[in-house]
Amino acid sequence: MRQARHMLARTTAAMAGGGMYDQLGGGFARYAVDRGWVVPHFEKMLYDNAQLVGLYARLGTEAGDRVARETADFLIRELGTPEGGFASALDADSLDPETGRSEEGAFYAWTPAQLVEALGHERGRWAADLFGVTEGGTFEHGTSTLQLRHFPSDSHERARLSEVRARLLDVRSSRPRPGRDDKVVAAWNGLAISGLCDAGLLLGEARYVDAARQAAELLVRVHLPGDGTILRVSRDGAAGPHAGVLEDYACVAGGFLSLVQATGDGRWLTLATQLLDEALAGFRASDGGFFDTHARAEVLVSRPRDPGDNASPSGTSAMLHALVAAHALTGEGRYRDAAEQALATVAGLVEKAPRFAGWSLAAAHTLLDGPLEVAVVGPAGPDRDALAGRARRIPGAVVVVADGPRDDVPLLRGRTAVDGRAAAYVCRGFVCERPVTSPDGLP
Repeated sequence: MRQARHMLARTTAAMAGGGMYDQLGGGFARYAVDRGWVVPHFEKMLYDNAQLVGLYARLGTEAGDRVARETADFLIRELGTPEGGFASALDADSLDPETGRSEEGAFYAWTPAQLVEALGHERGRWAADLFGVTEGGTFEHGTSTLQLRHFPSDSHERARLSEVRARLLDVRSSRPRPGRDDKVVAAWNGLAISGLCDAGLLLGEARYVDAARQAAELLVRVHLPGDGTILRVSRDGAAGPHAGVLEDYACVAGGFLSLVQATGDGRWLTLATQLLDEALAGFRASDGGFFDTHARAEVLVSRPRDPGDNASPSGTSAMLHALVAAHALTGEGRYRDAAEQALATVAGLVEKAPRFAGWSLAAAHTLLDGPLEVAVVGPAGPDRDALAGRARRIPGAVVVVADGPRDDVPLLRGRTAVDGRAAAYVCRGFVCERPVTSPDGLP
């Protein structure tokens, strides 16, 4: 475990310090094209950033919190749509209206002379050194991507960096902007809802949870026609005809379950379980695994079924996590049973290609650990916040918070404050330990 944590810390630090991360505006590009992670493929995808915002928030470090905030702000500012959802991507290229030429990375790359022009000589040279902008360039045509391998520790230098970044961001805004793919994809918005809920709760930023809720409302309004099914894509508030595939059901259900934990609102639990029930009825194979297309979808020569993860979770692994969370919140054994049966079908993939089964392995680890179900109840205030904050740092735990017992969220049924004080109930399979009133009593 120590080695894994060390690898995670090194990897996330290298990603956030290199050229894949937008050092001015936040957010990650798709991947790097070199071993040093200096030059990215500049396209920014929703599904990447939706997952990374939650990951960095869960690191529990100052650097992680900073990157999570910047990435959440990027999602809302750059990918947010007027209808409340999130667009699919920003292009790698920028089209220069004067020359008519499209150039990859032109929006993001700098020369030392451009930094001096924007900031003045002293600050420009300082910024060039800090961001690794060289005379020869690290990218193309003598330009450099911005890197930030060493974040300043001195408060004066941090304030200086903040001013420099704000100025460069302002200058950059006048450049031809990359195009935006305005499609709202249900699955990717589900991932964004989960990531923003994690960031909002762990960083104490209610506006991130609000953004997640708005995206969920759009999905309900536009993507859920009311018959238990889901439509995959919309644009400008109008849904296309394409039926949702397994990842849409799973990721949107997962996002709704994250909102249950973020808001305590049982409406999201109802919507999530409706999607899961439809998925169990329409996508399940005879061995307990899942096909990627609904039983009522267009008949193909071979019905697709791919449990392997790639840049985003497969439909199968996303279903595993949603089913585990649904069981933790409802206590309904059929969701856990379905998760265990589906997990058994990916055993071969785990043995042959474990790098494509990471999300399934994470679900297996959560199942082995319980998962922990934590209900925090009592009057709002610092005591309840402290209990909830500690509970949300427990790896894999499903945590829901409310003023008192609630019937619309089964995990909250019968859970009361203790002598008027906020209390946390730690359970496994709805079998609970004695409630505790201090964060020190939590695992």
